[in-house]
Amino acid sequence: MTHVAKLQKGHLVTTQITHSPTRTPVSSLTAQEITRVSGLLHEAGHVTPAVRFAYVGLLEPAKADVLAALAGGPTPDREVRVLLLDTSSGAACDATVNLTRGTISDVEIDGKNGQLPILDDEFGAVDPILLADQEWADALAKRGLTVEEVVTAPLSPGYFENPGEEGRRILRVIAFQFSDPTDHPWAHPIDGLSVYVDVVAKEVVRVLDEELLPIPAEPSKFHLPEGRPAPLEGLKPIEITQPDGPSFTVDGERVSWANWTLDVGFDAREGLVLHNLSFADPDRDGEVRPVVYRASIAEMLVAYADPAPTRYWQNYFDTGEYLFGRYTNSLKLGCDCLGEIHYFDATLADEFGNPRTISNAICMHEEDYGTLWKHTDVYVEGVSEVRRQRRLVISFFTTVGNYDYGFYWYLYLDGKIELEAKLTGIALPSSYKGVEEWPFATEVAPGVGAPFHQHLFSARLDMMVDGVANAVDEVEAARLPISEQNPHGNAFTFARRRLASEAEGGRSADASLGRTWHIVNTERTNRYGQPTGYVLEAQQGPTLLADPGSSVHARGTFATKDVWVTAYDPAERYPAGDLVNQNPGGDGLPAYMAADRNLDGSDLVVWHTFGLTHFPRPEDWPVMPVDYAGFRLLPYGFFDRNPALNVPASEGTHDSGCCSSHED
Repeated sequence: MTHVAKLQKGHLVTTQITHSPTRTPVSSLTAQEITRVSGLLHEAGHVTPAVRFAYVGLLEPAKADVLAALAGGPTPDREVRVLLLDTSSGAACDATVNLTRGTISDVEIDGKNGQLPILDDEFGAVDPILLADQEWADALAKRGLTVEEVVTAPLSPGYFENPGEEGRRILRVIAFQFSDPTDHPWAHPIDGLSVYVDVVAKEVVRVLDEELLPIPAEPSKFHLPEGRPAPLEGLKPIEITQPDGPSFTVDGERVSWANWTLDVGFDAREGLVLHNLSFADPDRDGEVRPVVYRASIAEMLVAYADPAPTRYWQNYFDTGEYLFGRYTNSLKLGCDCLGEIHYFDATLADEFGNPRTISNAICMHEEDYGTLWKHTDVYVEGVSEVRRQRRLVISFFTTVGNYDYGFYWYLYLDGKIELEAKLTGIALPSSYKGVEEWPFATEVAPGVGAPFHQHLFSARLDMMVDGVANAVDEVEAARLPISEQNPHGNAFTFARRRLASEAEGGRSADASLGRTWHIVNTERTNRYGQPTGYVLEAQQGPTLLADPGSSVHARGTFATKDVWVTAYDPAERYPAGDLVNQNPGGDGLPAYMAADRNLDGSDLVVWHTFGLTHFPRPEDWPVMPVDYAGFRLLPYGFFDRNPALNVPASEGTHDSGCCSSHED
């Protein structure tokens, strides 16, 4: 179900749209489909009272089958992937439910190459286990605390060959003092102490009481008036209005805006997914030309630099270990989104296999984005033209523990595509020991440290630039020495290198050379005889800084390169592998690339690592102002000329015709 919302004279007006939507083979699962999936699994005996649904998601058909169906061919079977976990034994199952035929196939998961994602049910099981553990109570008592004065943060364990952990589902737990229900416990870390819990056996594996450190006392009440300075005065209201309504149209998950068409979907693991991004070329009689078949954030690694015995394991794969789509926020007009908003709900399965709806999970709206193009001519009398840029914004926000992440896809009138990640929330704190003794954190409040860390995202870009016959050229600036051809030394050019196979497919950025990657079609050219293409522009930040011999390096190899290029395979969905939780490493992109498949004129997937290396500032506490990371895809020879020449001049607010010296 979708909703359109806007503010009218300060009041929220919401319109609910309930017509039968157009559906495609990759449309998101419905509540009815999830209910049927659960019913079939119950009937087949796969579900007992102890079994939980760790993941339920559409098993997307192969790209060729989807494209054939969209062209009028047969519709592929509707299949759903379900990961089931028996919480009483730890037994795990990877099931495929064919809704078209009503059949089930399944594979047992032995856990040696990764465990199923962590359940909310398992997070909730930790406190009762700790309440019954005397060693944990004694460790808190040494710090003057009772178990009732503490909240715990159960976290993914990573993979380490610790004695006694083999084959067990482990959570590692840190704790915070929580004596005042109006005070954020994050401000009061109980450092030097952690505990490992087996959530299947329901027992404590180990209590690590390494160091008795002071618990920071300063409260954090930024959510209350008493915790903030006096309100800032003088800010006047900003209202975004579109009196004639938005420029986009929506049919189910199909969106049309300006020259763009695409499908909007949602997945419990990846969150927002975009399909079939295509642009109608105004210079080719409106030919609808594909650009990207599927785009998503396929993994996210938060890698910490704190080497303490109680914290060295803090490296979180928020997509694969936690399924961050599950924690998507319900967005609010006027707070999360401004203007003429279209909301999409997200329907997921809960851990009992029942459908649940996140209302207003995805926000879509238009934004003015300044000048699109402009020229005032000094030779041609009377020529003064300017057009305004605007963009379509499709976004969602998810909260994973202490951090909040927004992902914003932008489509522009001139064919650009951009992804912007917005990072906010609360930096995960530690005790602060001083810069000389512990150069791995910043003091952000008295006695509170914010450890250094990286947020590294992997965008999976299943490309289809003018079709599936694509290749990738690495392009960079090239300095030229003084020579007969360049006698004054001012000339420079660029160098282009085709990536022939997956053996060459792992690439690093180089800001000094402006290195980019051109995804080109090997069968179509523009009017200059050059391949049509799109260019990936990276943000040029550090990749994973952990030592190559570290566990997180082995598990998060995808984060060691800025770009990976693989041949398309529908089974290769995740850069750190299918089962990330407690995975020893080697899965995902390293395994995919080992096949060394041809990349020249092939159906390709481009994986782009981007993100932030965060050396926290005092200004990031007690709640972090939004920081940004992202990338751009720009048409490069895809069009024969500026594709935004057909954008009409805007009417001026006061004087009509302000943007053009000629009538359009």
